[in-house]
Amino acid sequence: MNEQIIWIVLRRLRAPFLVLIVTFSISILGLVLIPGVDDSGNVYQMTFFDAFYFVSYMASTIGFGEAPYSFNYEQRIWVSFAIYFTVIGWFYGIGAIVSLVQDEGLRKALNRNAFMMEVKKLTTPFYIILGYNSITKSIINRINGYDYRVVVLDKSEDKIEELILENFYPNVPAFVGNATKQQMLKIAGIHHKNCKGVISLFEDDMTNSQIATICNILNKKIDIIVKASSPQQVEHFKSLNLNNVQNPFDIISKRIFYGITAPHIWLLEMWMYGHILKLKKRDLFPKGKYLIYGYGRMGYAIIKGLQKAGIEYIIKDISSKDYIEKKHSTIFGDEEDVSTLIELGVKDSVCIIAATKNDLLNLSILNKAKQLNPNIFTMARENSLDDLNMFQAAKINKIYIVEKILADATYNYIARPLADIFIQESRKKDEEWATIIVEMLNNITGMNPLYYETKIDNENAYALSLQLNKGKDITLANLRRSREDRNELLNIVYLLLKRGDEVYLMPDSNMNIKMGDELLIVSNEDNYEDFEYIVSNIYELEYVLGYRV
Repeated sequence: MNEQIIWIVLRRLRAPFLVLIVTFSISILGLVLIPGVDDSGNVYQMTFFDAFYFVSYMASTIGFGEAPYSFNYEQRIWVSFAIYFTVIGWFYGIGAIVSLVQDEGLRKALNRNAFMMEVKKLTTPFYIILGYNSITKSIINRINGYDYRVVVLDKSEDKIEELILENFYPNVPAFVGNATKQQMLKIAGIHHKNCKGVISLFEDDMTNSQIATICNILNKKIDIIVKASSPQQVEHFKSLNLNNVQNPFDIISKRIFYGITAPHIWLLEMWMYGHILKLKKRDLFPKGKYLIYGYGRMGYAIIKGLQKAGIEYIIKDISSKDYIEKKHSTIFGDEEDVSTLIELGVKDSVCIIAATKNDLLNLSILNKAKQLNPNIFTMARENSLDDLNMFQAAKINKIYIVEKILADATYNYIARPLADIFIQESRKKDEEWATIIVEMLNNITGMNPLYYETKIDNENAYALSLQLNKGKDITLANLRRSREDRNELLNIVYLLLKRGDEVYLMPDSNMNIKMGDELLIVSNEDNYEDFEYIVSNIYELEYVLGYRV
């Protein structure tokens, strides 16, 4: 890369350098050949060094004086010519330098070199995010810190400028480049020892597929997180052995399915994403006939969920050629659309889902439906986070923000992997199990508990690691004892234990802990702080284990 910068500089300054060399050489040669007179009246010939020294400060106009002796008229005539002659060369050279500074190729080469140096200096694990938009901005805000760093590629210079103006801390290295090119991915650090993975959440499945294939070839050890919009694309990505495929429409479909058939499983998943751990009446999905507007990728996924749940539904594709040809107006909400809603049975439907790509159209559909049936349960697809205020003002029962779903799922996979595993494992259980778990969590830890993830190693559990390395048998129950009084128990619940590839959901309290175990713990802030003290402090741990009074 440095060679490219040097080549650009030499190529652009080659002619100005030649002009300066020629003008200087002619001026110097003239001074050397023209005889002068010294202070004693003797004839002397100026040396090349004296001539070069004189022309150097004469041409650059940094000072003037006749050296080493006063000039005669012949020398002064030549110097007068040389002044104008070299000034032309200097003007040309300065103009070339100014032009070089503004050169687009050099600017890009310098930016690329600076970007590569920034990436090279990263000492913490980082993810390469391809494309900068509201989704990836949300991800950057949440993961960019001391545990992880972020590197961004986007083909739009405006997007990169927008990122720079966000002034993220720590700084986010960003560069303008085509993410589908191998060279760009290499520059972004895909071969860097600290590169943890690549995140590709483009709207176009083909672009994501192309990137996933390239990344899989370049570095098989990293995580590749991609977006897929159809079951077929998901299967294609799985055939590439990708670690994580995010299909927002499949996530929505599953949430609707569990919301109808197993609301407490739905609640546990939503709690992992920030919902309070309490099922309120407004959270309950109604059972009855569902009316779906929009038969795109989301509509198709919702139908699969409703069919699995055994729910009656009617779907209307208002983007179909047949519907558009029959409709006289291009605006939704006229008499034609009202008649269509009535014909579809909006008055006896329990729920209507607006799942089109147009946010304003979705709002219009739900608004008309509520006018015709005030008690109808409303769900909407929101395509952009920018429209959130409008949807909140419309008082819609369930809003599915595609961008937020993608950002949340990606963040959980990176920063909360155990929570992500818990969601997958809980879906294998039934409603009765989930109901018991929710009640237990609320009873033991208090209303709306928090969850934490930790790993048993020297960094996170120093004291416990020392005991385990000595061969001591320590159970999960041992670590629930209070450091104030070991006969009392902390209000914590072990929700999940991961040991290598094995996962234990609601592990037995008598289970022995081993080095490298990962724990998903539910508690309140004070009790988890006590747990951290116990596993990290030798004296606290020895007390709860009964080794000291």
